[in-house]
Amino acid sequence: MAPRLSVVPDDGAERDGRDEASDDGAERDRRDLLPDEGAERGAGARGDAAAGRHDAAWFEDLVRSHTRALHRYLLRRVGAADADDLAADVLVVAWRRRDDVPDEAPLAWLYRTAGFVVANHRRKGRPVPVGDVPDEVVDDDPAVRAVRDEHVRAVLRRLSPRDRQIVLLNAWEGLAGDELAAVLGIGRGGADAALSRARARLAAAWSEFA
Repeated sequence: MAPRLSVVPDDGAERDGRDEASDDGAERDRRDLLPDEGAERGAGARGDAAAGRHDAAWFEDLVRSHTRALHRYLLRRVGAADADDLAADVLVVAWRRRDDVPDEAPLAWLYRTAGFVVANHRRKGRPVPVGDVPDEVVDDDPAVRAVRDEHVRAVLRRLSPRDRQIVLLNAWEGLAGDELAAVLGIGRGGADAALSRARARLAAAWSEFA
């Protein structure tokens, strides 16, 4: 069941409560986990324009519209025990950086943010700057374990972490084109080429395994 997250976080109250509950300060550091995408894109003007629209009502609509898909994304990658908490973390980031969430692709932005949150979670809660997060996953990848068919799991393990990410984003979330590009943080042409390569490598790995 997707988490029921319908209350807009109060930046001050939420910050104080979660910081006091965190013995090692990991929750404070998590706020700095993600890059300032507005700054990276040089989107000051767009951010100013979005400020008036991305209010509490906008956030409530974001939660209602996309929490189920976000939770499903996380459930496949971290399991039921952690999916609710990580979904809440992603939505907190979305509220704090609401001016950076693109109106044309909010779910892709949430998926991309969730990818960074999952990477941090897999490092046992040890905060690391996004720039230092390698494009690697542990061998016992929860996303692979979520696949029920052992044959498919074995083939997926033969792919590189990047190819596996692309294949699963396409197969599970149905992402392609601009949406896939937004999650990967690359251009549309690059995303199309990456998907084509990943599919070809998946087919080759399947043939070799068979």
